Amino acid sequence: MPSHAPAPAILVLEDGRVFRGRSYGAAGETFGEAVFNTGMTGYQETLTDPSYHRQVVVMTAPHIGNTGVNGEDDESRRIWVAGYVVRDPARRTSNWRATRDLADELADQGVVGISDIDTRALTRHLRERGSMRCGISSTESDPQALLARVLEQPAMKGADLAGEVSVDAAYVVPAQGDKRFTVAALDLGIKGMTPELMAQRGIEVHVLPATATLDDIRATGADGVFFSNGPGDPATADVSTLQAVLAADLPYFGICFGNQLFGRALGFGTYKLKYGHRGINQPVMDRTTGKVEVTAHNHGFAVDAPLDRPTTTPYGEATVSHVCLNDDVVEGLELRAADGRLRAFSVQYHPEAAAGPHDAAYLFDRFTSLMAGDL
Repeated sequence: MPSHAPAPAILVLEDGRVFRGRSYGAAGETFGEAVFNTGMTGYQETLTDPSYHRQVVVMTAPHIGNTGVNGEDDESRRIWVAGYVVRDPARRTSNWRATRDLADELADQGVVGISDIDTRALTRHLRERGSMRCGISSTESDPQALLARVLEQPAMKGADLAGEVSVDAAYVVPAQGDKRFTVAALDLGIKGMTPELMAQRGIEVHVLPATATLDDIRATGADGVFFSNGPGDPATADVSTLQAVLAADLPYFGICFGNQLFGRALGFGTYKLKYGHRGINQPVMDRTTGKVEVTAHNHGFAVDAPLDRPTTTPYGEATVSHVCLNDDVVEGLELRAADGRLRAFSVQYHPEAAAGPHDAAYLFDRFTSLMAGDL
């Protein structure tokens, strides 16, 4: 850590509330949607999750940075958060895997943050008022001047962001061991652990840009199609490719943003949650098995589908397969043919979760069984 004291910094919410603290990470100014994450570990994975693009992440765990950062736990090619808010940054790194200090990594990647504020009060405020735009600055001392710039920022509702985080060109993650299947995975903000877990199951994964068409998917020789997590408002996304995938009867699996797009492709609407689900401790029931899983979440939008009945769609019968036990938010969908055969499914949470939990890793096995025709 630097020997000199960090500079003063301020955080201003769009409703005018001000928090004063100290600069953490890069000096300067940043803007985004303020959201809170309830995970007590896994901050490196959170920072590098593309789903957090254009969001200022408030960590509810008070002590952040004690395990530093390393070269293995990044979920993508860079840090994506627009800003970072912590209460008590670690004075020193203490972990055998660490190669760098978190504050130095944030500074080197230009991520503006703030520390030494009451993150509990900020979290309670966001729970009561909802996620909102905010600004962090270590160069502006006038809250009203910063607030004026906050109010100029675009809202998350209506934001089309998947194309900003997707890869420009396709790449392949080879199967580990004997190859069983080929999957075309559309990168809407994909996390690195996702193709890794498929590869462990003998799947060769072709990661494609978000703009990929059905012809691009077929060119990979895909046995199944996967749509990843990602940032932004699902109502802005084009679902014609996914509808073409469903019409072609290709097995489909979607995660998070991929669940929301699946819902839209089936004819359901989506809506913005008041403050979203973000953390690694969310209880979800798999309604097909009755099992309750502790799951990792990162979403501010949800699918508006009926919990109490199936829905007839042009592609088959759709039902809600998973539900959040905290608030009954739709956490998964499945699509079945007239003969009861499973054709496609999705979940709103992250079964590829790192640093955990791993309760939902079985969903990758379910995808494998779907492609094998066993469901």
